Amino acid sequence: MYNTIVMDIESLWKKAVKETEIHRQRLQYLATFQPTRISYILLSKSDISPEDTVVRRGTIDVMQPVIIVPPDYPIFEGFNFKEDIGLESDSVRAFLYMRGIRLPSLKYYNKMFTLDVWEMPLVDALAKIKNDLCRREDTQTGLIVGPNDVWQFSLLIYVASLIDKSFEHDIKQIWERET
Repeated sequence: MYNTIVMDIESLWKKAVKETEIHRQRLQYLATFQPTRISYILLSKSDISPEDTVVRRGTIDVMQPVIIVPPDYPIFEGFNFKEDIGLESDSVRAFLYMRGIRLPSLKYYNKMFTLDVWEMPLVDALAKIKNDLCRREDTQTGLIVGPNDVWQFSLLIYVASLIDKSFEHDIKQIWERET
């Protein structure tokens, strides 16, 4: 049974890695010594009508996302792994660890504010949202495209990209604080 779960997670993860596209990343680094709220818009093709687009808007709170932390044991809340794809958070955590993906051992709390379906193709929805973000000069909201059935993994890929982007900045912040 364990091998079946790992194989299922593996195929879901591969799908997310292959199909997730980060179109806009927040400009600001993650805060080194305090929690960071990451706003996002995640677009997916509808499973019911491929000409429609699923639009998820929300935030992920990353509690004190400093890079140097105790052993990797992240806590995921609000990602609905069990409800949406039948996976326990422990299975996801173990899978990511086995794949060499190390998210700092912090709490990642996802709060989805809206879940809408737009009656327009994904490419049109993407253009509309990009235009809106540019018009509002919104530099804090990430824009991600990913598969609807594994949207959670697409969000984790986005968070991991922000952690990677912030790494050098975090090291400098830690160094300055210690000296």
